[in-house]
Amino acid sequence: MDRNAKVAVTLGDPAGVGPEVIVKALAALPTDERRDFVIVGNGEALERAARATGVGLGFGPSASEDGNTIAVDEVPLGAALPEIGKVSPVAGDASVRYITRAVDLAMSGQADVIVTAPINKEAMNLAGHHHDGHTGLLAHLTGSKSSFMLLASERLNTIHVSTHISLKGAIERAKTERVLATIEAGHRHFLRLGKKARIAVAGLNPHCGENGLFGTEDMEFLAPAVEQAQAKGIDVVGPISADTVFARACNGAFDLVIAQYHDQGHIPIKLVAFETAVNVSLGLPIDRVSVDHGTAFDIAGTGKANHVNMLSAIAYARLMARSPRQRT
Repeated sequence: MDRNAKVAVTLGDPAGVGPEVIVKALAALPTDERRDFVIVGNGEALERAARATGVGLGFGPSASEDGNTIAVDEVPLGAALPEIGKVSPVAGDASVRYITRAVDLAMSGQADVIVTAPINKEAMNLAGHHHDGHTGLLAHLTGSKSSFMLLASERLNTIHVSTHISLKGAIERAKTERVLATIEAGHRHFLRLGKKARIAVAGLNPHCGENGLFGTEDMEFLAPAVEQAQAKGIDVVGPISADTVFARACNGAFDLVIAQYHDQGHIPIKLVAFETAVNVSLGLPIDRVSVDHGTAFDIAGTGKANHVNMLSAIAYARLMARSPRQRT
């Protein structure tokens, strides 16, 4: 990452482990690198996290030269700091306002990439923000028609045709246009990172429908999407039965798998890269990377939360910050 590239890190739900993994991850970085970060959130929540974790960092309006004070873009809570480890509309509203502010920073060029700590969907909806999570909220805030969730790790990468909808809704969404758009989004992202990806499309039905015995969606919708992508010069094959394609990808046959729905992609990547996989939003006018874990209310406030995933998200964000965006 260029030395002057700025990474905006959102606090996540202030009642969860987000503040703790942020302070632990930043403390683990070399002191000169900490000046590249601005935390979008509340200094009070960060100080509470620093006490819980024993991290000796300070927080203020700007970063100190020695790297021991981290810059905070303060977003007022408008209420008392919510109780740690509890679902609350105050925390849900705060988490949305942190994201909104970070998007403003990125859209205006004040931040090169956003890294997000986990939010709680129940708390967000209790506060009146009815989105399916970060992905839908970011699409709404940036005025994007849609976005795509990529889960990235060293051994396996998977991008989803659909995410936070019912299984019935996911089947309905797995149409040629959406599958093709997902393939193209993954292809463009890997080109941006300097690689023409070998892509495989996972089947929707068992054994890709077995020539219509177990459903016709793979023949009707997925296969045409693959053919259209191939005609555009994209290195893609499929559909391939989902019970084998992820193992083949992990063994090096493919760089990216197109998953048709949330659990189809999430289960394999969490089996092989639970602590290191990161969530990347594609199809937006800004860059965003997130940890791939939740708010962990059961351990929030104990200082025990593992920050390895946040370090992985920060590393991936740096990779994106130094890679030019593809405009075609």
